[in-house]
Amino acid sequence: MGHGSSKEDESVSRTSRFRKKFHLHRERRRSRGNGSNPGSHHHNRVLNEEDFAGIALLTLISAEMKFKDKWLACVSLGEQTFRTAISDNTDKPIWNSEKKLLLERNGPHVARISVFETNRLSKSNLEGYCEVDLLVFLTKDSDADSEVFDLLDPSSSNKIVGKISLSCSVEDPIETEKSFARRILSIVDYNQDGQLSFKEFSDLISAFGNQVAANKKEELFKAADKNGDGVVSVDELAALLALQQEKEPLMNCCPVCGETLEVADTVNTMIHLTLCFDEGTGNQVMTGGFLTDKQASNVWMFKLSEWGHFSSYDVGLNSGSRAHILVFDRRTKRLVEELIDVKIVMSMRAIYQSKIGLGLMDIGTKELLKSISEKQGRKMNSVESSKEIPKFVNFFKDQINLADVKYPLEHFKTFNEFFIRELKPGARPIDCMEREEVAVCAADSRLMAFKSVEDSLRFWIKGQKFSIQGLLGNDICSNSFLNGTMVIFRLAPQDYHRFHLPVSGIIEQFVDIPGCLYTVNPIAVNSKYCNVFTENKRVVSIISTAHFGKCDITVPALDGRYS
Repeated sequence: MGHGSSKEDESVSRTSRFRKKFHLHRERRRSRGNGSNPGSHHHNRVLNEEDFAGIALLTLISAEMKFKDKWLACVSLGEQTFRTAISDNTDKPIWNSEKKLLLERNGPHVARISVFETNRLSKSNLEGYCEVDLLVFLTKDSDADSEVFDLLDPSSSNKIVGKISLSCSVEDPIETEKSFARRILSIVDYNQDGQLSFKEFSDLISAFGNQVAANKKEELFKAADKNGDGVVSVDELAALLALQQEKEPLMNCCPVCGETLEVADTVNTMIHLTLCFDEGTGNQVMTGGFLTDKQASNVWMFKLSEWGHFSSYDVGLNSGSRAHILVFDRRTKRLVEELIDVKIVMSMRAIYQSKIGLGLMDIGTKELLKSISEKQGRKMNSVESSKEIPKFVNFFKDQINLADVKYPLEHFKTFNEFFIRELKPGARPIDCMEREEVAVCAADSRLMAFKSVEDSLRFWIKGQKFSIQGLLGNDICSNSFLNGTMVIFRLAPQDYHRFHLPVSGIIEQFVDIPGCLYTVNPIAVNSKYCNVFTENKRVVSIISTAHFGKCDITVPALDGRYS
């Protein structure tokens, strides 16, 4: 058992080594969480005890694919994504990668597991995925250690492309405390006998930086050494940490990330220390710090662009000015990356996010862009454009579900026919059909709702010229809309491009407003130099309703026509 030397210099050396280890963990964690990336934080808000469902240990064991390649798998839960290592070249990859995940009763609990083939220079290819409700999975009455799930084709959810084996279990809270104590003990247990001598225990207390506790080392050691054998075991250390956290905490701040811990909040302290310690010391096999599976699957070329600040991942209403646009999926409570070709991103940033772009607009580029857009619209109405449909579907294959489309791809004679495709009956069920006082979503879209126009200006629309009068035009009396609620339905290219009225009422008038053909991508919406909403060509519909008063539905035109 560990009885360390009593020499002062050895004690100082041991303490300094322990502090150095924690310092390295801190630096490692800071480098992962650099910037405002919330995906690097394991638990950054207060959780009520009744909402805490447990800490699940999810293990991605292996998969069976239809061809040989090098594979990696990603797990996305809420605003966090984790990835495995890359497998050997095989059709039966084995990862055995695990990660601890915080489960909340009313929070994210549907994990998306994505499998990528990685034998590419610049881009990993999503081959299959499955969604697993972890709370349901954990409550299944099964004696099996693992379960096999079908991997679905990203572009057609009724097609199976492989299988993946995984396991999931929840630690008992007492075992979680012991597990944390075991990891703490292992760092200062110099002779690795699984027990702490008084000297090792003293080094541990000193490293916590709690001066009050440091002055009571002998008292704390006696309190921990329940059986009086002169050493502190894992169980005894766990009991001491739990007891002291309720009375007089030994740790006032997290030894890994340095975050202050609330004295009376035992649940969040236990969650924080468990997840933070695992992530900070790299004990988990799965790598974290990612926001989406696309980011996690990026290979060296894309990582180089992030390192050089050509692109970055971020969350928030203004993240559209970045190269990566992130959208929050309310159904799964997960972040999804909006796909867009990097060349188009750089072009839009050059035009909409710079004074040079603004200058080009002023000297005639605006008319040129409109001409190009209209020409592209005519091209996509030609029979030859149908060749672009498979390429388009492949690019957006994990965001277009062909199982929802009414007709097969061969039915569409032009690209524009596919662009405004119909869906199968029931693919988009309408909620509260009999209740006219309930407004529904008007389109497949990224939806943002603001209580007032002022809120929209403060949080998202950054154009200097935006106003309700500018949006609705001179032919409509806009005074009645000045203090109204504003909802923005923003469609992306891969979306179902048919618009449905969100309310029941009488259509009073349609007004066509001429204008430009700017993109409605967030890169343009967040531009300080132009305003796509008030300068774009659009049609305004005024609807009189019994429950909402007057409503206006403004639909912008793209490629010279309305979508």
